[in-house]
Amino acid sequence: MSEFNAENTPLEFPCRIGVKAMGHAAADLPERVERIAGRHARVLDTRSTGSRNGRYVSVTVTVEAHSREQLEGLYQALHEDSTVMVTL
Repeated sequence: MSEFNAENTPLEFPCRIGVKAMGHAAADLPERVERIAGRHARVLDTRSTGSRNGRYVSVTVTVEAHSREQLEGLYQALHEDSTVMVTL
């Protein structure tokens, strides 16, 4: 399996792409994820969905990305946030 990098990527830039982050609902996660994403790309849309029991929330931000490095920076910032449990 080949590894993707800036020259070898299935994405064509610029593009719109959804980035999903999940975490505890009590952590005002939608606002945090949108703020983090806004530091790295232009946010076009933000949607959130709570879990059945209300303990967790999934947040999807759609951003306009211009490079793979830009997306990698966004994912790295989300991973570094203590309230984000998982990113997709």
